[in-house]
Amino acid sequence: MALAIPPNHCPPHHHHLPITFNTNNGDSLSPSHHSRLLHLLNQCTDMSQLKQIHAHTLRTTSTTNPHTLFLHSRILHFSSLTDIRYAFRVFNQIESPNSFTWNTLIRGCARSSELENQAILLYCKMLSHGLAMPDEYTFPFVLRACAYLFALSEGKQAHAHVVKLGFGSDVYIGNSLIHLYASCGCLDYAQKVFEKMRERSVVSWNVMIDSLVGAGEFESSVKVFGQMQRLFEPDGYTMQSVINACAGLGALDLGMWAHAYVLRKCDNAVASNVLVNSSLVDMYCKCGALDMALQVFEGMNKRDVITWNYMILGFAMHGKAEAALKCFDRMVNMESCKPNSITFVGVLSACNHRGMVNEGRKFFDMMVKEYKIEPRLEHYGCLVDLLARAGFIDEALNLVTTMPVKPDAVIWRSLLDACSKQQHASIELSEEVARQILESGGEDVSSGVYVLLSRVYASASRWNDVGSIRKLMTEEGIAKEPGCSLIDIDGVTHEFFAGDTSHPHSREIYQVLDAMKERLE
Repeated sequence: MALAIPPNHCPPHHHHLPITFNTNNGDSLSPSHHSRLLHLLNQCTDMSQLKQIHAHTLRTTSTTNPHTLFLHSRILHFSSLTDIRYAFRVFNQIESPNSFTWNTLIRGCARSSELENQAILLYCKMLSHGLAMPDEYTFPFVLRACAYLFALSEGKQAHAHVVKLGFGSDVYIGNSLIHLYASCGCLDYAQKVFEKMRERSVVSWNVMIDSLVGAGEFESSVKVFGQMQRLFEPDGYTMQSVINACAGLGALDLGMWAHAYVLRKCDNAVASNVLVNSSLVDMYCKCGALDMALQVFEGMNKRDVITWNYMILGFAMHGKAEAALKCFDRMVNMESCKPNSITFVGVLSACNHRGMVNEGRKFFDMMVKEYKIEPRLEHYGCLVDLLARAGFIDEALNLVTTMPVKPDAVIWRSLLDACSKQQHASIELSEEVARQILESGGEDVSSGVYVLLSRVYASASRWNDVGSIRKLMTEEGIAKEPGCSLIDIDGVTHEFFAGDTSHPHSREIYQVLDAMKERLE
């Protein structure tokens, strides 16, 4: 990672009237002169004016005057928000920067899309200089930069400094620590920080809920949301996270409650927010309520590419291939919204669900040639599965062997699954594909591979090989992974596996099933 400050780029030329400086009124070192410069800074609207004020400040003020440091800090503050590279030049002219000036530049770098690493380096320089110590305003921005860069080691060191300097109870720092650890995949650390916080704000709860959702801990996020409700009114950020949790759980009732809450309790800015409504579209699609998703989608005044992607993926998920392709056509031709990589995952998935081979080939070529999008593993996976399901195994195999990315177990399994469904499948090819799956996957894929390979042997009447595979599975303790079903009742998600008796009401459930079976007979 390059840590050097990028070279300064010349800013575009602006045609502004020059600022008139009155230097005849009083001594340039007097408080009144500094007040006039401060007034001009407060009236400043762009970098051209700021540079004039900065130049006049350098010419007419003394660096030893305490008022001059304040002027420089204001110039630094303005430039850090508009031209971070100029802010570095201002900072380097300050002889003895205090905590405020260090914090200002660290904040500017942390908020930049290119210089987050500089925020960490500046913090290290601040410590090494030793003239100004970090305070409670320093750490949120340092931790933010660490989170963006997934710099866990540096983040942990900053956390140690937080504790050492006595800022462990600061709410803003606590929120930043939760975000840091969650971003770096250390959810247990994030939870420990959250639990130890003496005081929590709405933001604290939001960060924790969003972290749980991001880690796939949907049930835990809903539980934390319930705890939050006893103390705070949820805001738009809360509800977006809760809606995403409902999507992950398939909890339609809770999702509908969250939707109603947004409409009743949140202001219009939240209710009409693109991100919130996009999350609702995704939630309804994943909960099986495609009509509700379409209703939210059509009711939106503004849509972005994420909204379109959710709707296209929703149609594809429900086997509505024609609707997904019409939605894509409307997106690019009527709304002039440029598709991205995820858009084509949805389009190719739609083609795959309906076995639309020619359309799948066309959209794959369109993605590469027209939109210059480099195919990812997901795109290749969709096309390979589409071709293999349609019986074009040789074409699918050729795509797998020539694609620039390494195929994963899912792609190889698509080929093996297609082979197992052919009457005269190639035994040699099936065995080679099975070997590739076992080499690229883990233990979780082995049972499915053996089952599919046994089907290939059975279709070729090679019963000894079928028996050998079953014996191998028994000896190795490999069991076929049972099917799983989810059902949401009164906001509680129940999970069932084939042959499962772990549910607390399993006896009553099986009694009802037996009664249904008798009536059907």
